[in-house]
Amino acid sequence: MILKSQESRLFFILGTFMVANTILAEIIGVKIFSVEASLGLPKFDIDLFGVPGLSFNMSAGVLTWPLVFITTDLINEYYGMKQVRFLSLITAFLIAYAFLVIGFAMGLSPADFWVKQTVQGEVIDMNRAFVGVVGQGMWIIAGSITAFLLGQFVDVAIFHRIKKITGEKRLWLRATGSTVVSQFIDSFVVIFIAFYLNPQYHWSWKMVAAIGLVNYSYKFIVAIGMTPILYMFHGIIDRFLGKELSLTLREEAAKVD
Repeated sequence: MILKSQESRLFFILGTFMVANTILAEIIGVKIFSVEASLGLPKFDIDLFGVPGLSFNMSAGVLTWPLVFITTDLINEYYGMKQVRFLSLITAFLIAYAFLVIGFAMGLSPADFWVKQTVQGEVIDMNRAFVGVVGQGMWIIAGSITAFLLGQFVDVAIFHRIKKITGEKRLWLRATGSTVVSQFIDSFVVIFIAFYLNPQYHWSWKMVAAIGLVNYSYKFIVAIGMTPILYMFHGIIDRFLGKELSLTLREEAAKVD
């Protein structure tokens, strides 16, 4: 068996979990939801850079992105920067592949009986619904892939740098510190490419800055809140590998790649 060792099984599990959550985030990200309404809270009314009425309206992709960053940190912790970069490139390719297949599927001629369907008592055009749900513009896809790669590369570099300084101590610092910086980049890059550079929208820099800051503030809070979960997974992995193998992998991963 190829996956006969504990460390290869762990790498396979973490890698596939990271890829799956990233692609899920891209697909479900087309839905924008209200954080306040979902939590039963009154909506915020924030005014930033002259942009009024801002509230926490987030892409549904934020449901799985925190898991992507936790998985990234765990792979970096046990396998090093090269493996994270390799997986990130593979993931970016698979995102592009997924949207290529989705684009092809949208172009297929729908069956006559399928087009008009009754959903929750309302007759809807299933083909229009399909295109509306899974279809995303090229600018958004390009922005998302670029933001993902930049965020991942910055995350692993900062994580690695902090670990060189602190050693095995302060897992929370290298994990949370790298995440909050990479999330800052991710929050602005995707909006800048998808809505500022895109001639269809061409948002002002004030709009980009305002919405980016609102999005980042949410991601910052979630990143801090996910720290105990990171420690929980770290403990599970240590028990799965055993103390000696776990330490060996972490020491090898800490070496300069």
